[in-house]
Amino acid sequence: MKKLTYLTLMVFTLMFVAFSAASCSDSETYADKKKKEKNAINKFISDNEFVGQINVISESQFYAQDSITDTAKNEFVLFEDDGIYMQVITRGEGRTMPEMSKDFADSTVNKVVLCRFLEYNIETADTTLSNKWASYYWLVDKMLVNYSHRGRSYTASFTEGLMYTSYGSQVVPTGWLKPLDFVRLSRDTGEIARVRLIIPHSSGTTTASQYVYPYYYEISYQLGK
Repeated sequence: MKKLTYLTLMVFTLMFVAFSAASCSDSETYADKKKKEKNAINKFISDNEFVGQINVISESQFYAQDSITDTAKNEFVLFEDDGIYMQVITRGEGRTMPEMSKDFADSTVNKVVLCRFLEYNIETADTTLSNKWASYYWLVDKMLVNYSHRGRSYTASFTEGLMYTSYGSQVVPTGWLKPLDFVRLSRDTGEIARVRLIIPHSSGTTTASQYVYPYYYEISYQLGK
């Protein structure tokens, strides 16, 4: 009887070890997910339903072009420090946040920024959020943005809109703030600043960070009250 119990225990132990090994081999590591993310971004750059094949340019070329991208050539600049790709569709009217900060003695500026956007999960090929085509003028995402010229840094929080309600967080993805160094903001409705972005998980939403998902965005920026 003891021998039978011992054999039964051994069988269950071996089964548990085999199951554990299989589970470990099936689970994705963070490195695996990052590789999958990189492949998804590269595939999107080669072909996508929004803009077609993307022509990636360097930061040096971008700055040499007065911080603008040629949409006729479908240019996106790659920022090497964070892996964000950006296309400036229209630069907008007014001034950039860094330019506005020079008006203040402490070199900091606080502004309400209004955004319309489209959010697309590159890995799952799914449009997840959008207020881009909303017919109601008030259906817009609002964020309070603080820029410090001394620290050359941004802090921002959503105060209302789809991003705030959908993610349950006021935290603005750092990728959304990247264009504010380059686009011009005003309350005028003439030429509103508009960009396209490819944002890796490290600069994205909490969901992007959790699942290591890259997202594509189309965003407009305008000053609010």
